[in-house]
Amino acid sequence: MTAQAPAAQGPSQAADGGADLPDLAALTGVRSGKQTYYSAYQRSNERLQRTVTAMDSISRALVHPVEGPRALLEKIVRVASGHLDARWTVLALGAHALPSTRPRFLAVDAAGLVSDSLEELPADARDAVARVVGGDLPPRAVDSATGVVVPMLINGGVLGGLAAAPRSDLPLEPPDLSVLHILANLAAVSLHTGDLYRTGLAQQRRAQQLFDEVSEQARTLSSRTEELRAAEQRLRVADQRELLERERRRIALELHDSVAQTVLSAGLAVEVLRGEFGSGAGPRGPVVPELDRARDLMAKATEQLRSVIYALHHERAAEDVASLPELLAEVAAQHRPHLSVRLRIEGSPVPLGTAAEHALARTAGEALFNVAMHAGATRALVRLRYLADTVVLRISDDGDGDPTAMRRTMRLARRGAADGRHRGLVGMALRAEGLGGSLSIRRSRAGGVAIESRVPLSGAVLGAGPSTEERVR
Repeated sequence: MTAQAPAAQGPSQAADGGADLPDLAALTGVRSGKQTYYSAYQRSNERLQRTVTAMDSISRALVHPVEGPRALLEKIVRVASGHLDARWTVLALGAHALPSTRPRFLAVDAAGLVSDSLEELPADARDAVARVVGGDLPPRAVDSATGVVVPMLINGGVLGGLAAAPRSDLPLEPPDLSVLHILANLAAVSLHTGDLYRTGLAQQRRAQQLFDEVSEQARTLSSRTEELRAAEQRLRVADQRELLERERRRIALELHDSVAQTVLSAGLAVEVLRGEFGSGAGPRGPVVPELDRARDLMAKATEQLRSVIYALHHERAAEDVASLPELLAEVAAQHRPHLSVRLRIEGSPVPLGTAAEHALARTAGEALFNVAMHAGATRALVRLRYLADTVVLRISDDGDGDPTAMRRTMRLARRGAADGRHRGLVGMALRAEGLGGSLSIRRSRAGGVAIESRVPLSGAVLGAGPSTEERVR
């Protein structure tokens, strides 16, 4: 009977919290029994509701990042304050953590007002801020009689802490500390992410600034390069003009002092003979008409020489002769009053050296002069071709010249076996050779002579030096 007594008294033992039954606190989370069971349950339920409300508020703040990190931090502090029903709650950064982050701390009082001013905090709250700023924080929450401090951890380091002064009549339980740890970690992540964002934004702005500076320098460099090219082009034009003017004056002087004087002398001799035969001093017969014809030819030759000399002395209209095609166009224009000259350019023109362009232009001028004076031609073609690695200048006519005889004469002139004439052919050959090329003479399709100067592009770009000009002269 005595063995069964405890069983009969089971309900009263359960009511008295007997040791052989499960602990009520372990099942319900409520540490009190008997008459305080309902009030303890209500308190636990209130805590649970606050925890759920806190997590809901944080989740809403996390999904609205447009409000910025400060808005999230304020919400975290408010949630912590509301969850603990605290007199004050402070979220502060350590002295050396995230130095560019502002503000350094946020505080909420019992009325829910947020402040970032130390003067507005009570003494114990200022002490808590000083403790957090000083870095005096353990890796876990500290719950004391005056308050609780939870560290903000990120990557194993302490950024700061979340401190609060909860109600003294409502002691903290493990779920409360878990909530505070969650809130502190969310604050740490938010602050760290905000710092990374600001750093990345600053780097992006700096990169954009560097890109703008480099772009501006590139534009300036491009502008300076264009200016240098334009200046170089002007120098080339001036050099070409000087060389061409010097050569024009030399040729004009030679024509005036030698050829023109010789023609005038021949014309005077014809006039003397015509006067003698016309006065009856000698037999007339067919001599006088021939002398008249010779006089007219001399007069025509003299007029042509005067026209050429004037054209050589006259200032040309084109002020910007900057390329070989333009030089050749001017040379062709000088001979058009007495010869039908066509100019044909094939391929893409390549800027050559000043001396090279001058040498090729002189070759064309010399060839056209020979055509006008000796070939009895009416038409001539100047053809300039730009090939991949060669520049080809060809002057052809429809006259009565003999290519074989001209090649023989040039060979004799090179050996010094000629009478001093035909130096023009030798000069054209020497100019081509000075540019690393060659000169050929053959029959043209029009029936006359074709003189072709073939120069490698590399030699043309380097140009003919003064030694070549001296050899020509």
